[in-house]
Amino acid sequence: MDLELSQEQAAVRQLAKEFVDREIVPHAAEWDRAESIDRSVVKSLGDLGFLGLTIDEEYGGSGGDHLAYCLVTEELGRGDSAVRGVLSVSLGLVAKSIAAWGSEEHKRRWLPRLCSGEAIGCFGLTEPGTGSDAANLTTRARRDGGSGGDWVIDGTKMFITNGTWADVVLLFARTGTEPGHKGITAFLVPTDTPGLTRREIHGKLGLRGQATAELVLDGVRVPDDCRIAEEGKGFSVAMSALAKGRMSVAAGCVGIAQAALDAAVSYAAEREQFGKPIARHQLVQELISDISVDVDAARLLTWRVADHIDRGLPFATESSVAKLYASEAAVRAANNALQVFGGYGYIDEYPVGKLLRDARVMTLYEGTSQIHKLLIGRSLTGVSAF
Repeated sequence: MDLELSQEQAAVRQLAKEFVDREIVPHAAEWDRAESIDRSVVKSLGDLGFLGLTIDEEYGGSGGDHLAYCLVTEELGRGDSAVRGVLSVSLGLVAKSIAAWGSEEHKRRWLPRLCSGEAIGCFGLTEPGTGSDAANLTTRARRDGGSGGDWVIDGTKMFITNGTWADVVLLFARTGTEPGHKGITAFLVPTDTPGLTRREIHGKLGLRGQATAELVLDGVRVPDDCRIAEEGKGFSVAMSALAKGRMSVAAGCVGIAQAALDAAVSYAAEREQFGKPIARHQLVQELISDISVDVDAARLLTWRVADHIDRGLPFATESSVAKLYASEAAVRAANNALQVFGGYGYIDEYPVGKLLRDARVMTLYEGTSQIHKLLIGRSLTGVSAF
């Protein structure tokens, strides 16, 4: 792996950095307090080509490789992880799944709109009673009219990022009698379908600007051509999406940690105690150096995943390693930065409190830290703990 960025990758990174500094950083605290980001940011992400990264230009995408995608995701995470989540889910989980598993009709119908920001996608996997145990989801889809007929879907999804903004749900439901993952099928369900209602979840600890929702499906009827991939292959669709999605979360965590480092270094140079800037105190330097090491390590682990994907190598375990390390590192980095700020870090006039709150959920979604340890352990030993 060549760790020097190409000219194209460096240009994408610079474009993302300038956009984040101009359009996101000045508003992040306001959006956090209001529990809503400005939706116009989605169109800007589309106009810049960020929502189409890695998607073929034939379908309205902007091409590029997965390292470029990571660079953009990292910068968005540095600015406001709530914005990063919009891209990670709509592009990383939904559009990429359509590109990989969808029919030609699916691609023509949805990808140009998702890549431009005209439409937003959400990922309907998690339920009130099934988070880590996704294979035991209870949302059901039954045939109405025999083979090839419509599907009628009933169930509830919980903690769905982009849930109230989305135009389409990549939805997973049980269609067969087989237990566990064998009976799950994936569908593309437009959110204006009768019987689908959405309720935004407020009062979150972090990612407060993100539209997180509960979805309730009561007799939602969709034609068979809304099914994505073969019947019973839905769990494979979900797991393939999450394997790449974990790279996106890891990149966003690198951005959080980088923001924590930037804030700590800047504040330590300005703040004086005992007659000198606190940057001259050895234990403050220790806090800052620990953040820096975590940033570098998390970034390299994340870039390794992108390199494996772009070279066609297996990457699932590497993605778990990156997500596990980067999410825990983001929490450490934000906590250390808050310690550098002292009491001022505890009020939202300064950014580090928000960074800590946003970082904390990263150890929970798209696989908790404990689940990833089990996945890594199974990969190394060949023995499943599930």
